Amino acid sequence: MAPRQAPTVRQRRFGTELRRLREAVGMTAPVAGERLGADRTMISNIEAGRFGISEERLRRLASIYECDDPALVDALATMTGGRSKGWWDEYRGKIPPDFLDVAELEHHATSLRTLQTVHIPGLFQTEDHARALFDLYIPALPRLEVELRVAHRLARHDVVARESGVPYVGLVHEAALRLEVGGREAARAQLTRLLHESERANVKLLVIPFSAGGFPMAGDTLMYAAAANSHLDTVEMDSPVGAVFFDSPTHLANFRRRLDLVEQVALNPKESRDLILDITKHL
Repeated sequence: MAPRQAPTVRQRRFGTELRRLREAVGMTAPVAGERLGADRTMISNIEAGRFGISEERLRRLASIYECDDPALVDALATMTGGRSKGWWDEYRGKIPPDFLDVAELEHHATSLRTLQTVHIPGLFQTEDHARALFDLYIPALPRLEVELRVAHRLARHDVVARESGVPYVGLVHEAALRLEVGGREAARAQLTRLLHESERANVKLLVIPFSAGGFPMAGDTLMYAAAANSHLDTVEMDSPVGAVFFDSPTHLANFRRRLDLVEQVALNPKESRDLILDITKHL
């Protein structure tokens, strides 16, 4: 099997969890490979996301590592084997790889929570809004890349719009609603889109009003992607140089707690829709 040249975040996430299981029993990678009946370097390559592994071998490894969490093993089993291509793969090599990692995480998530202070959630951005954002990049992006990024962002919407749409909670600060990105008409259309999306049964949009004052992670843009087993959750946070991903148990627990606290200061769904509608009327 040829090694992967550029493992995705999900592939590396799988390997990271296997490494944690191995380290929990104090076993070295070469010893684990020997007990599996594999090459001494195979375990290290799997843990780095460079090689895949069959479900049978995954379950053998879990037994070697004395893992007594069958739910975690079952969840890991769904991540084994060859990686089936997703719609985002058609953009590989054309836009930044972390854009594709985010789309893959969303696709496989069992639920999503996001927090935006000055941005509209990417899943609900209109074409005009997204294009206006990408046009603000310095240095300016090539026109083709702008259009590819816009098309990719619009395609991500399917994760909530499909028949089995993922449960989604979006925390959006009032500041993001009042920024007229792309001009007044584009801003009005964007807020109208948000109102429409908030009516979906699987979507809950919660606005953090200016009156809430300070709150945890103010200024951050992040996504919490829950997996079939909480050990496999992943957090993505935007930064000036691209996406940063977190998956340690401590980080995950802290992000969940912080998001819970932010939800406590946000308006409820009806109050949030009323505020969005009021802002829309005054544009």
